[in-house]
Amino acid sequence: MPGMDSHHKMIPPSRIRHVREAYLKSAKPRQAAVLNLFYPGEDRETRLLLILRKSYKGVHSNQVGFPGGKVERSDRDLEDTALRETHEEVGVHPEKVNIIRSLSEVYIPPSNFMVYPYMGYSEERLRFIRQETEVERLIEVRLEEFLSDKAMFYQRLDTSYAADIEVPAFRLNDYTVWGATAMILSEVKELLNTRY
Repeated sequence: MPGMDSHHKMIPPSRIRHVREAYLKSAKPRQAAVLNLFYPGEDRETRLLLILRKSYKGVHSNQVGFPGGKVERSDRDLEDTALRETHEEVGVHPEKVNIIRSLSEVYIPPSNFMVYPYMGYSEERLRFIRQETEVERLIEVRLEEFLSDKAMFYQRLDTSYAADIEVPAFRLNDYTVWGATAMILSEVKELLNTRY
């Protein structure tokens, strides 16, 4: 898998060493799992589901991400976490998802989470039920838009670790997607482009 090489494309160069050092110093990161879910849209074109998180007092407030969340004791494994959280956040039952594979984990220093991503797909059109307490909006991205070279750009942002820093990001459905989500998407994009 492309792993770190694809992740580093979506990190400001000045930040790469800090992320490595933060992981080495971290005291047992919390674990979470997320799902990259592909499915047919109404026009039968493939879509990728992202979510806009609610605003709250936390480092990931109002950011674009994947359905997913932290591991619970009742989860059998990390894949089960990703499927359970997806069901809770967007209403997709685990039986409707075919898991393709796991992806490279991503460490997030500001929240001390190690995130384990999974790729999956549904063969049928899905009816989403948004968890209103956590999910502000569902973002259904056309696969063609995601795979376009025009989707990647640079934007200056205020982040939890720096003010007015230029970060590599994706522009998807008019949303700026950066940070760990962009790192995971970068690996997904490389994997998909090798198959097209």
